[in-house]
Amino acid sequence: MKPPWQAEIPMAATVFEEVRLQTIFDCCKWDPQVEDVATLANFPLLLNFETWHELAQLVEKLAAETLAAEQEILLQPRLQKHLNLPPAIQKLWQGRSLIETSPKAVRVIRFDFHFTTEGWRISEANSDVPSGYIEASGFTNLVALHYSQTTLLGNPALALATAIRESVGEGAHVALAHATAYTDDRQVMTYLAQHFQQVGLQTSLISPAQLRWQSGCPFLLNQNSLISIDFLYRFFPVEWLPNLPKASGWQHLFSSVQIPQCNPTSALITQSKRFPLVWDALKTQLPTWRSLLPETRDPRQVSDLKDEAWVLKPALGRIGENIGILGVTKKEDWLKIQQSAKQHPEKWVAQRRFELIPLSTAEGYFYPCIGIYTINGRAAGAYGRLGSRPLIDASAQDVAVLTKKPVGE
Repeated sequence: MKPPWQAEIPMAATVFEEVRLQTIFDCCKWDPQVEDVATLANFPLLLNFETWHELAQLVEKLAAETLAAEQEILLQPRLQKHLNLPPAIQKLWQGRSLIETSPKAVRVIRFDFHFTTEGWRISEANSDVPSGYIEASGFTNLVALHYSQTTLLGNPALALATAIRESVGEGAHVALAHATAYTDDRQVMTYLAQHFQQVGLQTSLISPAQLRWQSGCPFLLNQNSLISIDFLYRFFPVEWLPNLPKASGWQHLFSSVQIPQCNPTSALITQSKRFPLVWDALKTQLPTWRSLLPETRDPRQVSDLKDEAWVLKPALGRIGENIGILGVTKKEDWLKIQQSAKQHPEKWVAQRRFELIPLSTAEGYFYPCIGIYTINGRAAGAYGRLGSRPLIDASAQDVAVLTKKPVGE
């Protein structure tokens, strides 16, 4: 099967060092290294334009199916029980015949694609708090400057900023709520705030614990004063919200139509890896999801969890943490994951394993993953990562994803 991409020739060492420093200081990439591994690839991944067009069409179909399924599940507590949602959150959604969100909400989803021996497959949808903006926008833009025959696939950071401005208008106050103690979260918020300001928005970087509510509207508690908020950009996982202080009024995020959010809290429904377990109970048709996501089961439906044909994933796992792949995951970690899946199967899924096609580069063989963003249902750019093994986790390298310029440009 012909690969849909190729690795370009690496940049000269002096050129790459300049790009790296610009990414750190201009684009807020404060974690350019994980232990002894550099996280920025010194070459771009060149994707066929026809392939990009195909993937862009697929993600837009996936986004439409995702939102339709979310709305259906939102009104069916019996289905929510299968998703491993925190009880405090399930309780907020119970007994309602109608659940509304602000019509000015902005929705971002990133679908992660892998090229396999069976063609394209997705491993998940990052429905709740997708990241990668620094790498997919800032770093990629810098790399593209050194490859004159290539062009960008989009700029998700700018597309997000533009979507929010179109939603609430120039001059609106956007609060970027995140876990302020985490540098890797803070860097993303700082970078996005720059883009928001460039399109005419006012910004505040806040902890969600600083929120206060009056008549269904949120305010930012700043020392002893309250500052009104026009839009809430939440970079704080929904399942963490019940851990906030009571004074933050986090429950309002599940019911208030007064404040537009990105993303609405309903995103947790399809963030759960157990989302496929309720498909057969839905009226919503999911043909694109069914064609791209490998078979997914409750661990209790797998006769032998030691079978290498299955991958174990935590229902609410993120950035590749605690994924169990026999022969890939460290043995001691694999045994712990397997044991946890046996003891608490309701918190896990087993997903049919696919065989990735490695990419040959000047640096050796890697396993690429391309995360494609949709913003309000439209494809908006790509986030590339390279694994040294067939698992994309925190140690994977970030790689710029570009395409060739059309003939004549």
